[in-house]
Amino acid sequence: MKAKSLDKKFDEGKDISKELDISKARRPLQAQKRVNVDFPKWMIDSLDKEASRLGVTRQSIIKVWLSERLQQGTSNKKPQPSAKNTG
Repeated sequence: MKAKSLDKKFDEGKDISKELDISKARRPLQAQKRVNVDFPKWMIDSLDKEASRLGVTRQSIIKVWLSERLQQGTSNKKPQPSAKNTG
């Protein structure tokens, strides 16, 4: 199927899943790497309480919170002024 036909079918709200080969699909920048982090007991208890309140796992809440914080840090960065040659 040509791209134009696929686009048209998609735009019309038709099911295009049969047209896609997802066997080699990947999520860029989403590769997983396992890490171990030690937290104080009070922090684990607080994480578990909040995770339970939200109906998610401890791991999920840690990932979401870290992601939010990292994105916030990135958006708060100001561009560094470039060094000018004076000579």
